[in-house]
Amino acid sequence: MIVLFNPHSTSPGKQPLPLSVMALAAVLEQRGDAWALVDGNLVPDPAAEIVARLSAAPRSPTPLVAVTVMPGPQLVQAVDVCRRVKAALPQVPIVWGGYFATQHTLAVLRAPYVDFVVRSQGEQAFAQLIDVLRRGGILNSVGSLSWKAGDRVVDNPVQPLTSLDDLPDLPYHRVPMARYIHANYLGRRTTAHNSSFGCPFACSFCAVVAMANRRWLAQSPARVERVVRHLATTYGVDAVQMHDMDFFISEARVAEFADRIAGVGVSWWGLGRVDTLMQYRDATWAKMARSGLKMVFSGAEAASDAALARMNKGGKASASLTLELARRMRAYGVVPEFSFVLGSPPDPLGDVAATFDFIRRIKRINPATEIILYAYTPVPLDGGMYDEARRQGFAFPDTLEEWVSPIWQQLALRRGDGLPWLDREVRRRIRNFERVINAYYPTTTDMTLTSWRRALLKLAGGWRYALEWYGAPYELRALNYLIRYQRPETTGF
Repeated sequence: MIVLFNPHSTSPGKQPLPLSVMALAAVLEQRGDAWALVDGNLVPDPAAEIVARLSAAPRSPTPLVAVTVMPGPQLVQAVDVCRRVKAALPQVPIVWGGYFATQHTLAVLRAPYVDFVVRSQGEQAFAQLIDVLRRGGILNSVGSLSWKAGDRVVDNPVQPLTSLDDLPDLPYHRVPMARYIHANYLGRRTTAHNSSFGCPFACSFCAVVAMANRRWLAQSPARVERVVRHLATTYGVDAVQMHDMDFFISEARVAEFADRIAGVGVSWWGLGRVDTLMQYRDATWAKMARSGLKMVFSGAEAASDAALARMNKGGKASASLTLELARRMRAYGVVPEFSFVLGSPPDPLGDVAATFDFIRRIKRINPATEIILYAYTPVPLDGGMYDEARRQGFAFPDTLEEWVSPIWQQLALRRGDGLPWLDREVRRRIRNFERVINAYYPTTTDMTLTSWRRALLKLAGGWRYALEWYGAPYELRALNYLIRYQRPETTGF
């Protein structure tokens, strides 16, 4: 029996399909291997569930636990559960994958309760690891595998990526789909899909770079259409969140996909770069709007081209294109969702002030724009921003126990706590501005906000926004206790 574990990652009622471990499940299903999926978003005690599944299964030559891990809540539960499972079943190997394990392999394998790490794309490597454990082969033959050899860690070379069209369909019939379909801004029955892997860019704050090494592989438009139609006809889905690292890399692919699903009756959301989307033809934008595109998440990131250059944003990224995209999307009735990385060295306070002014310009052009603010948090990519962070004393933890400590959990939320270049004043300004702009422009994605609540929030935040007086918004903090509205930067939608 092989148990695939998806640790807790979100608040109740918002749990997305565990697409990463379902991709592994699809390979196991195709091979005829026995598997079970345990989702920490659904199961109250995942460790007990995993131990029970493995203990009750017929004797197997390859019992295994595979875990996908991101920083934050997933990491906290992954550490606790794997420690308990290893204590109960020490003979069962545990393998971690995902971008946290890929970036911080050494820290992961220092833990006595993790035996292997699969770096980058996992489907092929996972199947190879199972075969080696089952047949007694050598671990060196498993591409992308990191493993313990006595006191040292061996990193096998990363193997070539597998075309997504060559991978099997996800086994939707084996998971409780009803629990992964939710009502939200996009539709009454919204679920998730992942149609591509990787990204050809190397932004210096992005965790995706280590996973894909600037490669991008995508399912064909015909395959994405087939999946969307299956979700719609079999499960009554009327909206899909495309959880790609970047859905919009290829205009031809997106245009064909939009044509193919135009009559399905499914709205959709995706993530794409500002400069890429501004290169799209008007005809493609019209097709996307007709096909049901409601919102696009883009990393606007900064208020100046110099800041974007420090971030190694690449392409043709510029602040002026962000403004143009906000204007263009308004014309097509598609909501922009722009994220910003604030407080990056060497001048965090100046960066914050410039970004606030820039966001006000965006709101004048397109008031519907969703704004999401993050503090700059390093990722281990050698270069300008990470080198500057290290110069100021930043260092990643050496052990998983330190990673799951309270201070590092706060840092994983990208709120700025514990970062040497973000002092209390910078963090205070960011959060005060968030409180004001979220009141004056409450998110359109919050379906619980009635018209009178929106009017009250707008009234309460309006004078501050007009006067650009963001300091000490105590009345807005008090109002938040009365009107619990959605905050995209912490809860999504």
